[in-house]
Formats: sequence, structure tokens, C-alpha cells
Amino acid sequence: MSIVEKIKSNPRYSAWVLGLFLSNYRPRWWVRNLLNPFFRQTGKNAVIRSRARLDVLPWKKFSIGSNTIIEDFSCINNQVGDVIIGNNCTIGLSNTIIGPVNIGNNVIIAQNVCLSGLNHGYEDVSTPIANQPCEMKLITLQDDCWIGANSVVVLGTTIGKHAIVAAGSVVTKDVAPFTIVAGNPAKPIKQYNSTTQNWERL
Repeated sequence: MSIVEKIKSNPRYSAWVLGLFLSNYRPRWWVRNLLNPFFRQTGKNAVIRSRARLDVLPWKKFSIGSNTIIEDFSCINNQVGDVIIGNNCTIGLSNTIIGPVNIGNNVIIAQNVCLSGLNHGYEDVSTPIANQPCEMKLITLQDDCWIGANSVVVLGTTIGKHAIVAAGSVVTKDVAPFTIVAGNPAKPIKQYNSTTQNWERL
């Protein structure tokens, strides 16, 4: 059994190691400033604003493509799953991105959007929700997507290429490419017709 497996199998050791890296669920100063820069992959001309919060740990991937910008007050969290962001993306003000999340190229995410690849268990009513096992499923945003302000995308969903999520939507199911969805739960309202070359109402 490797040392990593021994630590994972022993709750006491696991808690001790996590305490070295985290304080109140945030990476400690030494992790943020001395360790993460060697593990984080940042493309050319990528910008992370000074007030963006990176709750990033080195044992999961965190990468940002070239010419991508993460605006102030956004929080990126890879503690339970990888966060991969492609080239030429805009992560708007006050977004929350919790891995596992894979974002393609040329994606626009407006303000106050939440992408969470994590969900708390709740089935056992004798145990506090905070203490129940979490479920994790990858969220995928394919190239050229636009996610409108105040939207939520839940775990396990895929937003197809050049799809649009209208502002205020809650996406609980996959969105087909070249489709506009809106509402709670989000439903298709328009789709691009390659024959007529128009966006047509459904």
C-alpha cells in the first residue's frame, strides 16, 4: 500500500494532511502562493483579476487557456474535481465554478453564474447534509457557448457547441448544439436551422 493510499484509508491522517493544506475550506497562504504556481497551467495573455478567489489545490488539475480572463469576485474551486478552461474565454464577475468542470474555447460566461459539478447527499435524514457523501459528475461546456447572467448549471450536464443559456436559467439536462434554452428548468426555445440559416422557434 502506497503512502497516499495509507493516508486516504485513515480518517485521522486524512484530516491532518487536509489541515496542512486548508484552513476553513480555503487553501492556506503557502499553498496559494508557493505551491500552486508550479502546478497551475496558465496560457499566454491569460488574466486572473486580483479579487478573483482561487480555491485551488495541487492534487487536481486547474488550467486556463490563452487570452482567457477570470473577472473579480469569481471563485474557482478544484478541490474535488479538475477545472479546465479553454482559450479566449470570459469568466464574468462573481461566478462560482466548482469542478469537475471542462470549459471549451471561446466560451462566454456572464455575471453571477454557478457551475457546480458537486452535489451534497441528503438521503439519510439521521445525518446532517454537510456530513453525507458528495456526488460528483463532470459539467462540460463545449466551444462557443454563451451562459447568461444569474444562470445555474448542475452536475453531469453538457452544453453543446454554440448553445445559449438565457439569463436566469437553471440547466438540469444536456443542451444540444446550436440551441437556445431558457427557464427553470431550462427548456429549448430556439434552434439553428442549417438549411434556412436561421434561428427558429421550437
